[in-house]
Amino acid sequence: MNHSDDDNNVSRADEFLQVFKKGAEFTQDLLKENERLRFRTVKLEEALKEHDLGCTDDGGASRVLRLKIEELEQEKEEILSRIKLVEEENQGFANRYVEIEEENNMLANLYIASYQLHSTLDFKEVLQIILEIVINLIGSEEFGVLLLDEKTNQLEPVASEGVETSELPSVAVGKGIIGESVKTGENYFIDSMEGYVRDFEKPIVCIPLKIKEHVIGVISIYKLLTQKNEFTSVDYELFTLLAGHAATAVFSSRMYSDSERKLSTIQGFIDLLTK
Repeated sequence: MNHSDDDNNVSRADEFLQVFKKGAEFTQDLLKENERLRFRTVKLEEALKEHDLGCTDDGGASRVLRLKIEELEQEKEEILSRIKLVEEENQGFANRYVEIEEENNMLANLYIASYQLHSTLDFKEVLQIILEIVINLIGSEEFGVLLLDEKTNQLEPVASEGVETSELPSVAVGKGIIGESVKTGENYFIDSMEGYVRDFEKPIVCIPLKIKEHVIGVISIYKLLTQKNEFTSVDYELFTLLAGHAATAVFSSRMYSDSERKLSTIQGFIDLLTK
């Protein structure tokens, strides 16, 4: 995500807000026009009543007044219909504006989260940041992070929330829901969470951690926070973005940790040889 994406989202929000304001102003104009017509109709009805009381025959003047009243009534109904239509459009704009605001907030949060992910090369800190992102942005209460051991082709649990990491099983690539998700590199979502009972081998969501097409691990979610009972369209976008950022941060921190250990070992040998 870059600054141009942020600017585009802010621009979209401003555009919808301006359209919504114009719609609200138009509605007020229509209401004023409707009130004006209602007042004219009442006056004409009073004039017709006075004319009928003062005149025994139903002459041309009465018919003209009645026709005028009918015209005004029809015009009033048309304005009321237009008001209803505009109010519906305004409600649609308001709903869409709220959606865009939510998207903007989510993208801003993701930007901050991705910045945090790439602000450190400490492997444990990266894992902790991933846990916080999944808790706060996705709204998960129980989940685990498993990383691929390329020597054994097994996914090994390295971090978790809501459950003990030791409780999570090792999973072979291609085996079960988790292993298949890693093998294909595709996100997995359960069809329905109704009646779901936690099963470490059958999560409700699997998010493979990918660097391009290379999968290095997976986030397996088993339970959402109480106030969250379903995923939104923004969540699905978040899963994809999170997978890439988290994977890159994990890969970089592991490489750095490995190089640090190798350098430390080499330095140890050098120290022994020079003593």
